[in-house]
Amino acid sequence: MAGTVLTNTGLDGFLDGAPEHRDPAFARAAEAVLGLLALRGADRATGMPEPTPALVRQLLVEDLPTFVYAPPGELAAYPAVLGALAARFDGGRSERIAGVLAESAPDFERAMNDPGNLTWHRWYASLLRTCGADLADPEDVRRRLAALDGAPLPDGVRRAHLMGRTALADVLLSEALTRAYVRDAEAPPPSGPLLTDHAVATGIGQLAAALLDRWTAAGLAEQLAGPYARFAPGPDAFPHLVLADALLDEHLDYYGDPAAPVPPPPAIEAGPVEEDADTLIAAVEELAEEEFEPYGGEAPHLLYAIYQRGCSADSVARKAAEYEDWSVDPALEDLPVAVPDAASEPYATPPLPELVRLLGTADLNEADRVRLEAPARDLAAALDRLAATGLVFRAGDAFGLTPRGAGAVRYLLGVRGVAAPDAAEAAAWTAPDVVAAAGGWSASVAARVLADWLHARGDTADAWSRLLAALGTVHAGTSEAAATRGLFAVLDTASAPPDALRGALRDPVVGAYALAALRDRDEPADPIQVRTSARALSVLDALPAKQGPLESRRAAFDAAAADWPGGSAALVRAMAAADRHETERVLRPLGITLP
Repeated sequence: MAGTVLTNTGLDGFLDGAPEHRDPAFARAAEAVLGLLALRGADRATGMPEPTPALVRQLLVEDLPTFVYAPPGELAAYPAVLGALAARFDGGRSERIAGVLAESAPDFERAMNDPGNLTWHRWYASLLRTCGADLADPEDVRRRLAALDGAPLPDGVRRAHLMGRTALADVLLSEALTRAYVRDAEAPPPSGPLLTDHAVATGIGQLAAALLDRWTAAGLAEQLAGPYARFAPGPDAFPHLVLADALLDEHLDYYGDPAAPVPPPPAIEAGPVEEDADTLIAAVEELAEEEFEPYGGEAPHLLYAIYQRGCSADSVARKAAEYEDWSVDPALEDLPVAVPDAASEPYATPPLPELVRLLGTADLNEADRVRLEAPARDLAAALDRLAATGLVFRAGDAFGLTPRGAGAVRYLLGVRGVAAPDAAEAAAWTAPDVVAAAGGWSASVAARVLADWLHARGDTADAWSRLLAALGTVHAGTSEAAATRGLFAVLDTASAPPDALRGALRDPVVGAYALAALRDRDEPADPIQVRTSARALSVLDALPAKQGPLESRRAAFDAAAADWPGGSAALVRAMAAADRHETERVLRPLGITLP
């Protein structure tokens, strides 16, 4: 089979071009490079595949890191092959390819060494080489593979990562082989077909396996598909990925970007996360059955929503009210919920005063509380089924994830590429990174994480200065700038080093906030240092944006303008210059035109 896969690539003629081309590392690289170029449709009119800048870039940053294992010491052979191949073509081909090689070299090395690009085949080839295996000898590969029982995984990589990357590589390689065969059949090249009819008749999957053996370790594909299949489990071994997909959908609905991080839980208990995830998906699938209507199908949303709260407990009654389209004050959606020491069964809605506190609706009465009882009980029943896993809890009206459950959900988010840091990772971020992330979190979670970030740096003046500076620079000039500088309000400035606050007085964004914090502490501060932009932003942020009738909101602006040097026109100009997005959002509904 190996001899009929990707024939007629001109490999022998290429390697005969110079004695140094007989170096084993160079020959291995040449076989993969010429084969992949031909497979991707490179012109073979001369007998060898003609590299183009686009094909070279794809080869270096996509195909080689997906299909080929190369020891770090042999990586340089692949660009060398491409350079030598390009030199065989005239018309300035060599110079253009050299430019692409120079530009792509860092990305190539990074991609080849990125654990996220590993497949089962590439990973086991690297382990076998570390063990001293002869990767060209299938019997040695089999013998060494047998000794790897219980082999470790790469740092930071889960089995699901390797499985997913392997499944994707299988699809990509099979598609490329199929296209190559059809392309050659439709327009037979002078140099002959890449694949024989007999080889294709045996199956594209077998052709792909033969190539993977050639590009990773001889006989490895057969071993991983047969006696050592447990070393490389496929999708059937990961039923919980269905739940991971649902959580990814929830995240995309909320943030629109898997790279936007969810808040770190305050505590995560290490556990067998794959088994816990399988337990969760079993409960989720059971809840989807009719007997758990109307909220059984909401299990993925409930799991994501509680994790996105930073794993702080939520209220059954408040969540049921949201599902029933009751009016819930948005400012109270993240209000912490006290967790009683013991669960109460059966479920009962909280007393009326507590319900008013949770929903922020003052005109609720006892009849409303009784009306909420049935949907809240239904929701509690669904949560109790999740709680039976030990990964979710419900105690009275409070529900949430256990520390072990937080670890399971974090794992599920991570295997689908969602940024889900733990507390230590978030504490290690730079000031701009932690501020950018915290702007998308609730105030209570942002306060915790930012405090932890400062504590990790000893609450020094330097750490505070870096954080305060980030509040004014992250998302500057965008619609998110107001929310970012608003994080100042969640900081415990009463414990901030006064020198850091005084140093922020001249900050064009948070200077006025720093002045107010110093005055609250009766610390000396020079108001002359505060810039006009910072004062204008302080006034802008204090105006009611959407709360209250327009008349009272306009009155608040007029009162602020009366105290501003130059009056309302000067104030509007200063606001618009400092943050046009927020100024438009706040002032346009009031009929105020921006300059």
